[in-house]
Amino acid sequence: MSLDVASVRDHFPSLKAGYAHFDGPGGSQVPDVVAQAVATTMTSPLANRGTVTAAERAADAIVLAARAAMADLLAADPGGVVFGRSMTALTFDLARTLAAGWGPGDEVVVTRLDHDANIRPWVIAAEAVGATVRWLDFDPATGELDDVAGVLTDRTRLVAVTGASNLIGTRPPVRAIADRAHEVGALVHVDGVHLTAHAVVDVTALGADLYACSPYKFLGPHCGVLAAAPALLETLRPAKLLPSSDAVPERFELGTLPYELLAGTTAAVDFLAGLVPGQGTRRERLVASMTAAEAHEDRLRRRIEEGLAALPGVTVFSRAARRTPTLLVGFEGRDPAEAYRFLAERDVNAPASSFYALEASRRLGLGDGGSLRIGLAPYSDDADVDRLLSSLGDFTSGSRRNSGGR
Repeated sequence: MSLDVASVRDHFPSLKAGYAHFDGPGGSQVPDVVAQAVATTMTSPLANRGTVTAAERAADAIVLAARAAMADLLAADPGGVVFGRSMTALTFDLARTLAAGWGPGDEVVVTRLDHDANIRPWVIAAEAVGATVRWLDFDPATGELDDVAGVLTDRTRLVAVTGASNLIGTRPPVRAIADRAHEVGALVHVDGVHLTAHAVVDVTALGADLYACSPYKFLGPHCGVLAAAPALLETLRPAKLLPSSDAVPERFELGTLPYELLAGTTAAVDFLAGLVPGQGTRRERLVASMTAAEAHEDRLRRRIEEGLAALPGVTVFSRAARRTPTLLVGFEGRDPAEAYRFLAERDVNAPASSFYALEASRRLGLGDGGSLRIGLAPYSDDADVDRLLSSLGDFTSGSRRNSGGR
């Protein structure tokens, strides 16, 4: 079933301001039901989780509902769903915890394709205990990762890899990477922040031992999520306060959880499950809806790629065989920030940066400044694409007119 984008857009109050949003990879717009869930939670009787008062039971129900919702979205065990301030914070905490069992001679693999949140926490943790960091490179001409076998040894303890590049959209063969990593006894940590917004995710099918994502990338509020098998989490002993729970997953959640954000996360998952009409379990409806959203976004991506190919002096760095609807674009002789500002003046939001994917940006020859990123979301429509391409046409034709002058 196809996505009724007009019906979807009706649920986004921010879209009524008239902007064309291609900035979803940095944080999506939020539907009304998510905002309502946050507001309702914050204005309802709440207390710390417990079983005595109604307020305590309400808080407990919110947490359990959010774990169940994220478990459905990721095909994970709700007992292994951890919430935190952000994916970055969760990854730093996890890296410190795992590194407590590493030492000199142990090795950790990170990739140059990843967001720094799936690089630096592992690099810092490894360096702190004398472990070795090995780098997996990618081909800037294709955006494809090199063969992971070249950096794996029997001393590899963890491989950190992205589910999809937030900079150029590349979707690496995570399952194949995980299979090779598991052969040498290594854990696999997948940064699913960008992937989760654009595809059906099954953490077991991916081979991910640890999977991290951020609800605010897929229509939800700002928080972070880590999903893992409860049995694996039971083997880890994070630093925590003495009186706080030692149960899994609570032992990984430092301080009181933001109940309103968890309620918003559940609402976001429910909204995603209803992108197309359907019956069945929430997981089944999520699969149908995300499949339809992916087809919708890919169609718009192809339109944009065709339009960009007709413009002079434009380079598209997103070239992988499997990729999300995320395009990194450069302009011959022009600073991408000029295009960013030019589009903003026309109410088209498409920012220019390296977007914390410093290693990838440098590998592409773009330095720390990166380039212009165009990202699609379920609420993107053909009118948005028309405005984007028309505006970029004006920008590049202006470049052509000025190229021979002084």
